[in-house]
Amino acid sequence: MTRRDFVVGGTAATTLGQKAMAHASNNQIILRPAEARGKVDMGWLQSAHTFSFGSYFDPQHLQFEALRVINDDRVAPGQGFPMHGHDNFEIFSYILDGQLEHKDSMGNGSVVSKGGVQYMSAGTGVRHSEFNPSSTDAVSFLQVWLLPNVRDEAPSYDVLSAEDIDKDGKLALILSPDGRDGSLRVKSDADVYAATLDGDQKVGFDVREGRRVWMQLARGNMSVNGEALRRGDGLAIKTPQALSITQGEDAEFLLFDMPILENS
Repeated sequence: MTRRDFVVGGTAATTLGQKAMAHASNNQIILRPAEARGKVDMGWLQSAHTFSFGSYFDPQHLQFEALRVINDDRVAPGQGFPMHGHDNFEIFSYILDGQLEHKDSMGNGSVVSKGGVQYMSAGTGVRHSEFNPSSTDAVSFLQVWLLPNVRDEAPSYDVLSAEDIDKDGKLALILSPDGRDGSLRVKSDADVYAATLDGDQKVGFDVREGRRVWMQLARGNMSVNGEALRRGDGLAIKTPQALSITQGEDAEFLLFDMPILENS
């Protein structure tokens, strides 16, 4: 079985899926191939869903610990998501190219450019819109939802600009429960890192006892403990171990370090 036989066509294949699950339970490093994600094409929006979302449902891929949504979105010039509501989710957008404009019912408004982060704690409920303010260029971003560790608190909004994130060949903490090291304070049990990797650069990370890690490759190619990843791939690491991230080719990725949830 090749490295990309874990899922076929975005849905679980019965026999192949059973073999994949057995393989995954043995090695505890599980590939989520880019081409297996749920796909959406609305003309103005192209999106790939790592986990079940909207019309895409796969019981094998509902969430990973506190990580509920990773949508790889591309929005056409002048288009976007009109005002809509959320509650009790921690939501952030990581901008890959272009600009993303945010407006919400709390009175916040901002435009975040490539490399920046928009973060919203939905809490008791908030309405917001996300638009591409450019008339000529598309915007690409990862939209991520995290399960909160507290519910029904007042909503809030914050941003990190690209200038605030030193991720060249290193892991930069962008969100954390305690807001340390200049990261955005998030009401979720997750440390979220961003990094870029190219050439001879190497990054290491230790998965601790009682923790699990998800890695999402946003662009380029790289290798994790000898596993080759390409744009859009996700990787679940379910056991304590040392990770060696190498062979980056214009690579940019997010790393989520989370405790194991009960009943997971």
